[in-house]
Amino acid sequence: MRAGMGILGLLLALVVVGLLAKKQLGVVSGAAPATQAGVSAPVGTPRQQSQQLQDQVKRSVEEAMQQKRPESPDQ
Repeated sequence: MRAGMGILGLLLALVVVGLLAKKQLGVVSGAAPATQAGVSAPVGTPRQQSQQLQDQVKRSVEEAMQQKRPESPDQ
């Protein structure tokens, strides 16, 4: 009786973890989330998403490097 309750408890815990994992994976692979201004949500395979993110970072850094720094008042 005690062993049966233990197995039933483990089975219930496994079902709960499975449902939570399914829910979490559904969020990841679902529709694109809302994005911040100027940042697009990556789409495609993980490799494509990684490349898109790297390109976005590269463009951001290049834009930041092109901006002129303000003159300091003591010069």
